[in-house]
Amino acid sequence: MHLTRSTWTEMDEVDTDLALLPVGSTEQHGPHAPLGTDTLNAEAVADAAAERYEAPVVVAPAVPVAVAEEHRAFTGTLWTSESTFRAYVRDIVGSLAAHGWDRVVLVNGHGGNVSALGEVCGRIVRHDDAYAVPFTWFDEVDAEVNMGHGGPLETALLQHANPETVREDRLEEAAAGGSDRWGDWQGRVNLAFDSHEFTENGVVGDPREGSAELGAELLDDAAAALVDLLDAVAERDPGPRAT
Repeated sequence: MHLTRSTWTEMDEVDTDLALLPVGSTEQHGPHAPLGTDTLNAEAVADAAAERYEAPVVVAPAVPVAVAEEHRAFTGTLWTSESTFRAYVRDIVGSLAAHGWDRVVLVNGHGGNVSALGEVCGRIVRHDDAYAVPFTWFDEVDAEVNMGHGGPLETALLQHANPETVREDRLEEAAAGGSDRWGDWQGRVNLAFDSHEFTENGVVGDPREGSAELGAELLDDAAAALVDLLDAVAERDPGPRAT
């Protein structure tokens, strides 16, 4: 059940305590992929898992602006501080829990959100009347190509789930102006804080290695993992809250 497509009376009849909250970002993904890539991909994975799940699950509207200041040099990127982001996500989970949907999986599509989501889920579980866990879709897929940024995995999932958003005629440009790896390294220390320090056009990896066929496989892997996680969340006893 999608909140934004349903009426309140329809949602009032939903018998579940499970919810999915897609969390993305609005940030550059090179010249070929939209600023909303992370949000679109998180939504695609959440939708696919909800369709597969054998019991009702609420799908909340996506969080579209997140922790993305590392891409600030590229026009259109939006960001918030980690503290604001954590507080906002916590409030949304609290809103879901107030209606009885108090077991929430945060379906994440942006690497920059990972640490903040882990921290806020810990706070929710310890101190709020809800149980929340983070799920990052690209950590759950089996692919022979590297993740990158605006690279083959993100591009492939778009090509499958939202093909109209990919500028196929700019893939060569994206690959030519991109970087082979994330960061500027001295030993094991990354000297760079922002992406423009090591990639000319914002791309890391070669998006030409993606395809709609690969995207279908990625979506299948991620959705299957998320369905398994929903089962685990539904059955788990998180124990007493901290006082």
